[in-house]
Amino acid sequence: MASHLRHFIDRSDSPENIAFKREFLEIGRQAGSFPSAIANRDGTPTEVSVWCSNDYLGMGQHPAVLAAARAAIDTYGVGSGGSRNIGGTNPYHVELEAELADFHGKESALLFTSGFAANDGALTVLAGNPDDTAVFSDELNHASIIDGLRRSRADKFIYRHNDMAHLEELLATAGPDRPKLIVLESVHSMAGDIAPLVEAAGLAEKYGASTFLDEVHAVGMYGPQGAGIAARDGVVDRFTVIMGTLAKAFGTVGGYIAGPAAMIDAVRMLSRAFIFTTSMPPATAAAALASVRHLRSSEVERERLARNAALLKRLLSDAEVPLVSDQSHIVSVFVGDDRKCKEASRLLIERHGIYVQPINAPSVRAGEEVLRVAPSAVHEAAEVEKFAAAVQQLWKELEIPSAPARQSPR
Repeated sequence: MASHLRHFIDRSDSPENIAFKREFLEIGRQAGSFPSAIANRDGTPTEVSVWCSNDYLGMGQHPAVLAAARAAIDTYGVGSGGSRNIGGTNPYHVELEAELADFHGKESALLFTSGFAANDGALTVLAGNPDDTAVFSDELNHASIIDGLRRSRADKFIYRHNDMAHLEELLATAGPDRPKLIVLESVHSMAGDIAPLVEAAGLAEKYGASTFLDEVHAVGMYGPQGAGIAARDGVVDRFTVIMGTLAKAFGTVGGYIAGPAAMIDAVRMLSRAFIFTTSMPPATAAAALASVRHLRSSEVERERLARNAALLKRLLSDAEVPLVSDQSHIVSVFVGDDRKCKEASRLLIERHGIYVQPINAPSVRAGEEVLRVAPSAVHEAAEVEKFAAAVQQLWKELEIPSAPARQSPR
């Protein structure tokens, strides 16, 4: 056997790798009845209620979104036929980019095939030009941001999570004429806490820095028309580039950036993640366009999500179940133990038909394992109450420390 192959076989059987092995639950979401899904567990179909989906508003099954996708398939077929530069730019791509630019009040927007590709591909260009750019990045920024900054080869200064005093200390070390870029997330994907965007915008202006704001867990759900936390806080015009996704609140797939035309054009011309990949299928772009337009005019879904998230946080807090943060719709329940986190997830699905994926390293640091709970707009209040009661029961059974016995790590 080749030594290269032997390396992976030996590693897969190692105790440390087995301990952190990721397991994927095969589920089929049921259009029209989500959060219900059919899970394939050991070959047996089982109905479950999904509590960890990023389809926060249920737009992946909205009738207008489904109709738009079907109509686009009937008109244009399934695939796009090529990269954006070579035969793969469909009218829906152009229309969706114009809609997203207007959505964020920016000059231009650019679509990518995923949110990961958008961060990676855009930051490789924006952080890497000009050559002496200094980048200031939150220590808990997403892996896609980290990879993009690595590829840019820019000098990086990492500030403590959401610590604006530390960010200012680092900004002050760079020369006044040096190009600077601040990169941060508005709603943190795992903790669910929200960055102090007003302060971040003020520091960017004080030190002459551009900004790149990842709003993937905020677009569609916060602010006027669902335009995000920066829009909610009245500072969207003070952030240079907004990055978002179509795969969460909008219920489809894909990522995008919106900002000044000159910067968007640079990414369009230079980003390998954009240039050298087949473009988004027309049906996906059509579905995303329908979803964005619906959520710009409807508050119903946002209000339902806010009510369900508030109810769940109140019930869990009353039961002294520790939450990492109570600032957003992401309700990460702190376990802090890999084995118990996996066991809690297993018992929830076996006993209650509730599916929540355990989150362990490297998505979070070892010792900071969580059940990342995502109540949605399509859960009913009775389901929220059932979920909270099940979690409270397991907390006692598994002897996981309560909130008073443990301080949150953040």
